[in-house]
Amino acid sequence: MPTGLVALLDDIAGITKLAAASLDDIGAATGKAGSKAIGVVVDDAAVTPRYMVGFSPKRELPMIGKIALGSFRNKLLFILPAALALSAFAPWALTPLLMLGGTYLCFEGAEKILEALGGGHAEAEATAPIDPKTLEDQKVSGAIRTDFILSAEIMVIALSDVAAEPIWEQAIVLALVGVAITILVYGVVALIVKMDDIGLHLTERKSPAVQAFGRGLVKGMPVVMSVLSVVGTAAMVWVGGQIIVHGIEDFGLTTIPHFIHDTAAGAAAAVPVAKGVVNWVVNAALSGVVGLILGGAIALGLHAVKKPKAH
Repeated sequence: MPTGLVALLDDIAGITKLAAASLDDIGAATGKAGSKAIGVVVDDAAVTPRYMVGFSPKRELPMIGKIALGSFRNKLLFILPAALALSAFAPWALTPLLMLGGTYLCFEGAEKILEALGGGHAEAEATAPIDPKTLEDQKVSGAIRTDFILSAEIMVIALSDVAAEPIWEQAIVLALVGVAITILVYGVVALIVKMDDIGLHLTERKSPAVQAFGRGLVKGMPVVMSVLSVVGTAAMVWVGGQIIVHGIEDFGLTTIPHFIHDTAAGAAAAVPVAKGVVNWVVNAALSGVVGLILGGAIALGLHAVKKPKAH
């Protein structure tokens, strides 16, 4: 009887060690997969504040909450099961679907640029005022649509790193990456958009240095938000362009991808410091050119079709 009990305890200890090892493996895989997607995370954090510009400070956190909830839904309810199913039964479909999403990002970014240059439909919107609730709903919906594309790329990048693992481990890693990245992105976004309120609070402190720092935040954050709005639009174009470039490379069309890679590598080799930064900037810029050409062509084509006829 004691022998049986000792054997049972040994078995339990062995199972516990295996479970702990599995958790360690999952933790390591999650960290590795998440680190590979960090570039898209930065783009996501740059894109989202653009949707907050022009709204009352009281509506900023509720809007971020709605977008974050939509992001959780995107990642966990739609993208995760779809990615696992496609990976198991139709892995060939992942790249075309990502390219479709990348094309949408290119189009949306290019459309914003055209509007800023006066070639879009901003004038039509200006003559047709929208009530704040409807405008907020439209902005939140637009942010969640953009998040869907960026989230899909994040999840597919993470999936590619654990593709050889059992499906249950893939699911756990993707869920952990999805939750952690969503909290990180929208936590940073919330901090960015409320920084001016933090500055206003600091101006009420007794310390003159703290008050001066607070006044600097209050004065500087509108500029920061404007810059982030521009960066967010640019991020759509360069992320979309990178998705397209990687996609066509997967299909064996290597001329453009190799040109971008070689040009970025050559630029990095030509500078004595910050080679990685130079490589990334050149790569992003050239991918952005690809995205802008593709998105601009689609946007101009749609605007031409929708252009009202003269009476």
